[in-house]
Amino acid sequence: MDTANKLASVATFQILKLPLGFIRVLEWLFAIFAFATCGGYTGQLRVSVDCMEKASSNLSIAIDFSYPFRLHQVSFEAPLCEEMRSERLFLSGDYSSSAEFFVTISVFAFLYSLMATVVYIFYHNKYCENNRGPLIDFIVTVVFSFLWLVSSSAWAKALSDVKMATDPDEVQLLVSACKDQRNKCGSVQGPRWSGLNTSVVFGFLNFVLWAGNIWFVFKETGWHKGAVKQQGGPPEKQSCSFGQQAYNPSSFDQSGGYGAQGEYSQVGGSTLYPNPM
Repeated sequence: MDTANKLASVATFQILKLPLGFIRVLEWLFAIFAFATCGGYTGQLRVSVDCMEKASSNLSIAIDFSYPFRLHQVSFEAPLCEEMRSERLFLSGDYSSSAEFFVTISVFAFLYSLMATVVYIFYHNKYCENNRGPLIDFIVTVVFSFLWLVSSSAWAKALSDVKMATDPDEVQLLVSACKDQRNKCGSVQGPRWSGLNTSVVFGFLNFVLWAGNIWFVFKETGWHKGAVKQQGGPPEKQSCSFGQQAYNPSSFDQSGGYGAQGEYSQVGGSTLYPNPM
């Protein structure tokens, strides 16, 4: 209980109202949607083979596939339309590398953005100490922005290939019986792609969020503050200074002043007493 009370006393949830904290919350939410819609996908397609010999026909051949889309390991049975025999066939293509890369970036981005949000709220003084926290945050944000762009682009291309490889019309070309014009083959049901299409959208939305947050993280680094001082411009309102003022319990005592109604104030180590009326 003591630890929880200490954390609550120093927490500054006001940081979530600033772009730096608010965007971080959006990043871990969007990361969840990205890896959930991709990593949890399961699809199915159905094709029919209507043989000249009706007894050998199979009018609903179900083919199931899922993440990580190693389609060359997905097999199904199709009739040969000859003496009740069947053949075992496999889909073509392995798109696991792009899918797993996308999900991996999503998971690590979720973990980092969640950790950064906790640091912003409960450990903001340590975050701003010696400029180390903002600098590391800035570098990681730049790296994740690049990784989101690469992984989302690679996954979008892989998804296009997965759609082609699982197209029922393309799958029919793998069936030997469909090459005989006396047999009739057709598509019964195609996969639903809404979930995977959504994952690509969330991937590029995450890239936009992380790339846009680069500026707000950069403003917390010593590089930006040093540039402002060199230009002689007015100091900007920084979330670091906001966080320190929001929950530093000793800030009032260190100022040494009680305002207009106080009895004394300290300036430069000297005590100034008010003039008697």
